Amino acid sequence: MSKLLLRADHVVPMTSDHKVIEDGAVLVDTGSGQILEVGEGADLLARHAEVSVQAFPGRLLMPGLINAHCHSGLLRGTAEGLPVWQWLQEFIDPMHRVLSARDAEIASRLCYAEALLSGTTTVVDMWRFMEGSARAARDLGIRAVLVPYVAEHPDHDYFETLDSNEALIQGWHGQAQGRIQVWVGLEHMFYAVPEAWQRATAICRAHGVGLHTHSNESQVDVTETLKRYGLRPAQALEKFGLLDAPRVMLAHGCWLDDSEIALLAARGNVGVIHNPTSNMKLASGVAPIEKLLAAGVPVGLGTDGEKENNNLDMFEEMKFASLLTKVSSMNAAALDSWQVCWMATMGGAQTLGLEQRIGSLEPGKQADIVAVRTDTPRMTPLLTGRYLNLHHNLVHAVQGGDVDMTMVAGQVLVEGGRLRTARIESLIAEANAAVPGLFERREAWLKGHRAVARGDS
Repeated sequence: MSKLLLRADHVVPMTSDHKVIEDGAVLVDTGSGQILEVGEGADLLARHAEVSVQAFPGRLLMPGLINAHCHSGLLRGTAEGLPVWQWLQEFIDPMHRVLSARDAEIASRLCYAEALLSGTTTVVDMWRFMEGSARAARDLGIRAVLVPYVAEHPDHDYFETLDSNEALIQGWHGQAQGRIQVWVGLEHMFYAVPEAWQRATAICRAHGVGLHTHSNESQVDVTETLKRYGLRPAQALEKFGLLDAPRVMLAHGCWLDDSEIALLAARGNVGVIHNPTSNMKLASGVAPIEKLLAAGVPVGLGTDGEKENNNLDMFEEMKFASLLTKVSSMNAAALDSWQVCWMATMGGAQTLGLEQRIGSLEPGKQADIVAVRTDTPRMTPLLTGRYLNLHHNLVHAVQGGDVDMTMVAGQVLVEGGRLRTARIESLIAEANAAVPGLFERREAWLKGHRAVARGDS
């Protein structure tokens, strides 16, 4: 057994008692990737004097963040100013029609690197050509739940299919020492025919994996579902069997009403992923997070994609989650900082059904740990005891660039703010080289599509 003792000014285990350990330490088995002990630094050092020590002065240790809904991509800053359905039709779906496997892998490598550098240790990625995403996760060392963009509909025949999704499960689920999982993905209920809904759930059951899809994201979503099925979106998902998978994650949930929240709470296997930045940028709406939490529905946080957020900084997502709930409810006390920290860690783990493995610093769990700088103006003053403000600073002040170290399964992937498993400069260069060709192909497709619509010969 190879042991390493991580010692920092503060340890925030994210256990239910909201404990903060001053001069704390975490003992890690770097071979198995597990946490062995969490406690006071002096005590652990005295009992494990033979163990190598890595000190983090001016730092705190906390669980790695879980980005429970995102999309790899290369469109940052180029798909702006439209509501979600028009945005999809004019920018996103045309990109999917011309995306290459190489472009998709380049995007995943850059996005996973960005995630690790900003303290995210687990990413739930809905994307395309995900064999490349699996290779990226394996090589960079991140923990990833891969969810292909599946569409099974004649009008959307340019996405992944249930066949390719199942092949990815068979080839990659459980790989990289268990760091890689593969779920069934469905872009949206509207992107599939009824037979595909049934098969999606059957694949989940056959392989013991979850289902991830978008739901209740916009008012159009609700209006159109009522028009087509006479049901609200969550009710339609239940009626057509899509909530019968072992686990289900619904992204956005902005327009869930009380009856749908009660339905999800009664199911017990469904979590909702809150994407506040994306929901604000696309003017989608405000998710009823406090109602979901009060009903006992697991809630995680996600950045959504680079194009609808413009970065993958989960610390920023925590801040916006807090502020959006406060202003939308006109209640400055809404969504306490501990609740937000919980959503970004244990909440995400619960939605994935992985709360026994990740999400907090406890013995037996995976050593997914980040060190955050506390020697910055943003974290000053840093107070514990009666005037505890550490959790408020984590939510409202810290930025992803304040992450000093990122560890996944006991392996240090970011050290001193630098990525160890790839050259970030090379990843950026590859992305910049790939984008012009992607845009040219998209523009060529759009010109052809417009010509057909005009009836040009």
